[in-house]
Amino acid sequence: MKGIILAAGKGTRLYPITHSVCKPLLPVYDKPMVYYPLALLLEMGIRDILIIVPPDEQFQFESLLGRGESFGANISYIKQFDRRGIADAFILGEEFIGGERVCLALGDNIFFGAGLREKLVQAKASRSGATVFGCYMQDPRPFGVVEFDAGGRVISLEEKPQNPKSNYIVPGLYFYDNRVVEIAKHIKPSARGELEITSVNNVYLERGELSVVTLEKEITWFDSGNASSLLDAACAIRDYRRKTGEQVGCLEQIAYRNGLITKQKLLEVAEKIKMSDYGKFLMDYALSEK
Repeated sequence: MKGIILAAGKGTRLYPITHSVCKPLLPVYDKPMVYYPLALLLEMGIRDILIIVPPDEQFQFESLLGRGESFGANISYIKQFDRRGIADAFILGEEFIGGERVCLALGDNIFFGAGLREKLVQAKASRSGATVFGCYMQDPRPFGVVEFDAGGRVISLEEKPQNPKSNYIVPGLYFYDNRVVEIAKHIKPSARGELEITSVNNVYLERGELSVVTLEKEITWFDSGNASSLLDAACAIRDYRRKTGEQVGCLEQIAYRNGLITKQKLLEVAEKIKMSDYGKFLMDYALSEK
C-alpha cells in the first residue's frame, strides 16, 4: 500500500499565523502538524509516501523531513498549484499510486489513543473497495456525515449537511483500491467547485464496496484547521503524554517499533537532537530497548 499526505493547504482560517507558513508546518504541542498523519502511515508499515505540498513551500518540507531517511520511509513530493479539493490528491498522485492500493491522510488531522493501531491495521487489511473511519461528533454539520441502518450497514454519506442523519462523521484518513484514481477523474466538482472526497466515497457506496470502521471513545481525533482546535489538540496531546508517558507522532520510535529502522539508526537520530526533549525521549527509549 502507498501513502499520500495532502499537505497543500495554506490555512486561511488560521491567518495571520499561516500568512508566512502553510498550515501542516505549524507546531501542535511539540511537533510539526505533518508529523501526526505521517506517524499513522508509518504505524501501518507504509514506507512509500507522497506528500502534496503548496507550490512555494516544498523546500520547507524537504528541510524538515528530507526523503524520510531518519524514519525508514521513502518520501517524494509533488506540488498542488490549484486547490481543487481532497479527491484531487489521487489525480496528482496517479503515477505514484500505480497499481497499488492507497491510504490518503489529511495533513491537518490528528489521531491518537488506546487501540488506534489495531483500527489502522483493520482498515488497511481490506484488499478491495474503500474503507473509512466513523467518528462520533456532537455537532457533525461541518463534516462528511455517515448514516447507518439498524443493522449498522452504511446507507448514506452527505457532505456538510445542515440536517445530519447521524452524529458520525468521516475523518481525514481514507483507504482505497487503485480504482480510486479513475473514480476521482470522473466525479463532478461540487457547488463550491471542489472534487469532494464524499463524492468518491459515494461511488464506492453505490457499488456496495464501502466499509466503515467506527472509532471508540478512547481514540481521540482532531481536525486542527482553526485556532481553537489547534490549541485543543496541543493541550490534549500534552495531557495524554503526561498521563500515559507515551509519545504521540514520534516518527523514529514508530519506525523502530515497526522494523523500518535499526536501533543504531535510532541512536544516531537521538544523538543529533539530544538537547531537546524529543531527542532525550528517543535516547531513553533506544537505551531501554534490548
